[in-house]
Amino acid sequence: MGKVGAPSDGFLRNILLSYAYIGVWIFLSFAVIVFNKYILDRKLYGWPYPISLTLVHMSFCSVLAFLLINVLRFVQPVSMSRYLFLSSVVPISALYSLSLWLSNSAYIYLSASFIQMLKSLMPVIIYSLGVALKRDTFSMKTMLNMLSISLGVAVAAYDEDKFDAWGVTLQLGALIFEAARLVMIQTLLTSKGINLNPITSLYYVAPCCFIFLLVPWVFIEYPVLRDNSGFHLDFWVFGTNALCAFALNLAVFLLVGKTSALTMSVASVVKDWLLIAFFWSVIRDTLTAVHLFGYSHTFLGVGYYNHLKLQALQAKEAQKEAAACENDEMPTYRK
Repeated sequence: MGKVGAPSDGFLRNILLSYAYIGVWIFLSFAVIVFNKYILDRKLYGWPYPISLTLVHMSFCSVLAFLLINVLRFVQPVSMSRYLFLSSVVPISALYSLSLWLSNSAYIYLSASFIQMLKSLMPVIIYSLGVALKRDTFSMKTMLNMLSISLGVAVAAYDEDKFDAWGVTLQLGALIFEAARLVMIQTLLTSKGINLNPITSLYYVAPCCFIFLLVPWVFIEYPVLRDNSGFHLDFWVFGTNALCAFALNLAVFLLVGKTSALTMSVASVVKDWLLIAFFWSVIRDTLTAVHLFGYSHTFLGVGYYNHLKLQALQAKEAQKEAAACENDEMPTYRK
């Protein structure tokens, strides 16, 4: 007999698997961010064409998702009407393509560590959109926390030696489009009972993104690439980069599906600190005491936001359990 209170082998296995999912997601997210910065930065690989890079990702993901669903039968496709596709998937794809385009463009103008700092504003934007669309209830405690997060970002931006107004505008625009996409997924798809895993999401979304991005690419980047006869696409670099981006989508599916979205949100804080440390020690991004103060202030705010979400989730689960117990205890009367 095992000792009373000792954790079971199944419990320990689940804990280890959860940490494994977190580790894989952090590694792949880390790899994609560093890889994209390496390709787009003029001082590193020197290929500052964010639309083209995103097109490579979308074409690769489209082909691979098609093969996994229709050839290898790895997952079952989701039946979707033409109306739902046009009214939900198409606008979500448009927002996603804009988010990817602008976020990749920001790497040309800003340091990677400062971009990670700006991404901490995502909870602020999502909460603001949720309140504006009446999907979230206004809370003074949450709003003060959002202001605290914004203050930390402002302090870090004040002492940023590579501050570029256009780069900040691009990154903030990317965050707004991404937040709108996440809210729209909840509004248009999840509310209708349609949940897409990353493979089926890419199966529907990636081709649409490719078409949306093809239009600005023809007018903005294609003429430059056409005149740049000295450039030859390195299939090893771009193929590996696209594969990492696809693998990251699968890691997100595993992390959220096997743990929770809240776990991913908390793990993001760890990932951001690791990225900032990497870009400071290896890429030699500037990191001052003011930066550290701003970063710490922001991450504490994000951590508190996650704590509030955890409390709300626990309260919701407790209400469900109490309601279930009441239903079980209610006597059944027969006529």
